[in-house]
Amino acid sequence: MQLRGFKFISNYENKDILLPTRKTQYSAGYDIAAAEDIILAPTTVTLIPTGIKAYMQPDEYLGIHIRSGLSIKNRISLVNGQGIIDADYYNNADNEGHILIAIYNHNLQNINISKGTRIAQGIFYKYLLADMDENNSFAVRKGGLGSTGK
Repeated sequence: MQLRGFKFISNYENKDILLPTRKTQYSAGYDIAAAEDIILAPTTVTLIPTGIKAYMQPDEYLGIHIRSGLSIKNRISLVNGQGIIDADYYNNADNEGHILIAIYNHNLQNINISKGTRIAQGIFYKYLLADMDENNSFAVRKGGLGSTGK
């Protein structure tokens, strides 16, 4: 039984990209790389494709954090501070669960990100539910990015 991990989305299976890995024994995060060459335009948000999706248990999520060295050296940040990939995002009908990293470029010039550049880290987290949560009626996810706010 597979508990949690990463897989390629179908459009990137043969594109010579790697699944995320931890670099040291005590690293909390799995390094996530850009699946394509991307230019980050000045003072703009750019979605960087990773070519991967994440599967996990129903009471878990994948937190997405920008790599600190990349962020500090290039004056870029995640537009939402931390990305949250829910368990039901995996294999959704809209985009197969493709993890896209939303980066904001604080510079007045372009920043080039090469395919294979480690741009973010993914950390799997467990979460808790509030009392009476079972009384809520829940929708079934029908799409990808931003679909639960519709």
